Amino acid sequence: MSPSISVDDWPSAPVLRSPRLSLEPLRVDHAEEMGGLLEDPALYAFTGGHPVTADELRRRYRRQALGRSSDGSERWFNWIVRLEQSGQAVGTVQATVTVRGDRLRAALAWVIGSSHQRRGYGREAAMAMAAWLREQGAHDLVADIHPRHAASIKVARALGLAPTDEVIDGEIRWRGA
Repeated sequence: MSPSISVDDWPSAPVLRSPRLSLEPLRVDHAEEMGGLLEDPALYAFTGGHPVTADELRRRYRRQALGRSSDGSERWFNWIVRLEQSGQAVGTVQATVTVRGDRLRAALAWVIGSSHQRRGYGREAAMAMAAWLREQGAHDLVADIHPRHAASIKVARALGLAPTDEVIDGEIRWRGA
């Protein structure tokens, strides 16, 4: 019989680094800085939703910074993506880790601000996050992506994910190990 797996034993999100980026664990005080970056309505064309106020973002970040769901069944890992040299925020990456059967699953998401897109930052940040998650034992990686969101599809492929037949709220579930 294999030992029981749990999300309780996971470490807190560390600072992660890639060649051009630094991924900084989310804090509530990031809301001011991120509000301007996330205000472009075009960012929500495929994901739904709308730009939020700094107050709404602070409330969201307060919940996310807790790092876990109220029932303890999910661990939340959220990072602000920064340019390594300047420290400028360019986006976010996040993972929700759960136990599925005898495996740890990480549901991934990424957002890069409109003015910073088409430079590979989403791919680079998502790859750094996925590498850390795999090191921690999450080998079932998934991302739900709108079928016309070409940039996110490229990121998913770079992570080694492939489309499945599952459709969740109009998005295709991509999965990989």
